[in-house]
Amino acid sequence: MTYQADDRRYERQPYNRSGRSGLKLPAVSLGLWHNFGDTRPIENSRAILRRAFDLGVTHFDLANNYGVPYGSAETNFGRILREDFTPYRDELIISTKAGYDMWPGPYGEWGSRKYVLASLDQSLKRMGLEYVDIFYSHRPDPGTPLEETMGALDRAVRSGKALYAGISNYSAEQTAQAARIMRELGTPLLIHQPSYSMINRWIEDGLLDAVEEAGMGCIVFSPLAQGLLTDRYLGGVPADSRAATSRFLSADRIDLDLARGLDEIARGRGQTLAQMALSWTLRDPRVTSVLIGASSVRQLEDNVACVDGPAFTEDELRAIDKITERYTAR
Repeated sequence: MTYQADDRRYERQPYNRSGRSGLKLPAVSLGLWHNFGDTRPIENSRAILRRAFDLGVTHFDLANNYGVPYGSAETNFGRILREDFTPYRDELIISTKAGYDMWPGPYGEWGSRKYVLASLDQSLKRMGLEYVDIFYSHRPDPGTPLEETMGALDRAVRSGKALYAGISNYSAEQTAQAARIMRELGTPLLIHQPSYSMINRWIEDGLLDAVEEAGMGCIVFSPLAQGLLTDRYLGGVPADSRAATSRFLSADRIDLDLARGLDEIARGRGQTLAQMALSWTLRDPRVTSVLIGASSVRQLEDNVACVDGPAFTEDELRAIDKITERYTAR
């Protein structure tokens, strides 16, 4: 059946300006890290993407090595984009990244000009696009001058293969340096993508200030701490859960007292634990958008509903801080 987007899609999501740019992003964006490769049914991926757009989620975030095997998330997204979203391309923000391992040999990862620009060309081919809206340096490279990596981002924008440039996983000091270099090149950085959650607050120790000073936006990933901040583990560790099956989260990291304490606060707010955790990351106006993952339409709908939650009271914030204090990473 031919897809036709919901006429009310822009009534369901707030849109926030990214730093001092002209670009607005939805408060909730969809990341395609885990659930859009060849190990997942493409019709499930299609259903999630369609529903996300109907709910006002206009930003789809990828990277060159997302999916199993590497590149498959971009390939599958490109197919769905071609078959379902071609009429809506100008309503979408599509991003991808280069930085982590992608192909063998010395030119298959990190931040050299050769790798970054070759990766962008490959990503565009996989997705069937002439350009992406945002192209990121996925991580800083300790072995490559920052000027070279930023020069590659500048080249990507000037060539028309990307509209905006961003960085991910950079420290506050590296962010300030990168922003200075890009300003001098004439292509200001649009956005930073760091990890952030109630139990991973490292960006509060200088990075958010650096982002604000540079006029950049901030879009955060892993806001649910790989599922720790959901109701998935309130009763223990299910055999099919990410903690039991994924190398990104181990069962010994599950803290039932943490999850249950936070869940009690969430229920008092009329939210699920996941919804509260997402709302919490968006409480700071310097956070432009929060990236969610979704393995089902139901999970997507539950998470996107975080935008309907009430503002936090000072008592709620203090209670959250008390519960997470011994667990929080900075």
